[in-house]
Amino acid sequence: GDARIGITLDRPLADGTWRVLLRNARRARPGETIAIDGAGGIAAEVIDRAPDGSATLRFDCDAETFRAMLDRAASLALPPYIPRPAGISEQDRQDYQTMFAAEEGAVAAPTAGLHFTETVLAALAERGVGLATVTLHVGAGTFLPVREDQLERHKLHAERGLIGPETAALVNATRARGGRIVAVGTTSLRVLETAAADDGTLAPWHGETELFITPGYRFRLVDRLMTNFHLPKSTLLMLVAAFAGLERMRAAYAHAIARGYRFYSYGDASLLERA
Repeated sequence: GDARIGITLDRPLADGTWRVLLRNARRARPGETIAIDGAGGIAAEVIDRAPDGSATLRFDCDAETFRAMLDRAASLALPPYIPRPAGISEQDRQDYQTMFAAEEGAVAAPTAGLHFTETVLAALAERGVGLATVTLHVGAGTFLPVREDQLERHKLHAERGLIGPETAALVNATRARGGRIVAVGTTSLRVLETAAADDGTLAPWHGETELFITPGYRFRLVDRLMTNFHLPKSTLLMLVAAFAGLERMRAAYAHAIARGYRFYSYGDASLLERA
């Protein structure tokens, strides 16, 4: 019989297909077709499957029709720990979006950015804190736990990003005069570290990063990291342990739990110094 399959779009590929995450899709084998609810007859062919639930799909329509289909039939992808039995609301669409958002393409919000408002930015500017922006297309891998017992076998999903020449110049000038670089969020950090040279110099960059940061990684550029409190057994928790030190993060998370801090996307933030 038929089954309802959940599709989370991850990123478009150069050949016109899409990398996605599938839910409840044990029967969706390569070569089979998935009909899209509410899409006016549009369907997707399964090109390949991976054990982690990711897949490649080819939708049988052009880009303009596909965009219209998303507006009509798709909904915002919230993390699985934010249940919405009645469906995604307009309030969610507003709340789960940062003030910096300018380009479409992210699977999830870079949630460290949710803490910022115009008032906060003005207060930072008064204290001499500069602002440089990057484009982040947060990938679906942000929702996935680490399933491998050995870290070297775990493969991190790619995330796309862009660092423009103005941002690169501002970061390099800040470092040259002895200033510190604060990354807002783990995706910002991954993109900055991917684009940085061994001496910490930042160049304009546009592409995908599969950088998997675990304890022992040598950070080249970022001095401080602002980030939320992350899920256990996640790649993001490994990243913050690599950045600030495992024992310091254990103490920080114990403090957060004891004081009732809020975790995850809509939770509280931490400001971490590089170990």
